[in-house]
Amino acid sequence: MISIGTIVMGAADVRRAAEFWSRALDYVPRDGEVTDDWVVLVPADGPGPGLSLGLSTTPVQEHPRVHLDLYARDAAEQAAEVARLESLGAERVDWDRYPDNADFVVLADTEGNRFCVIDTAHG
Repeated sequence: MISIGTIVMGAADVRRAAEFWSRALDYVPRDGEVTDDWVVLVPADGPGPGLSLGLSTTPVQEHPRVHLDLYARDAAEQAAEVARLESLGAERVDWDRYPDNADFVVLADTEGNRFCVIDTAHG
């Protein structure tokens, strides 16, 4: 049986991206180090999906076909997490595709990669 090993994102500055995602998700480098062109981050406290960051010089997609969804338990946790992620260097994206009464907030990491914070209790 095949399974997903890691999710891979490009970064112009792998070390900066690794610092952001390590702090955002409480992840650590799998092999204990970050190089200038590659790192695999894994949960610090056990199993979970890995996040690989590879050096990339291609431009960030305005409407990426693949992105991360980070889940919050409710609207209060969503707001707190968005604020925390912004304090780590994430920026809100002026997203032109928000539906009415959206359950998600679109952010960009320090490299411009888009991701969402989802209110999973949203009805």
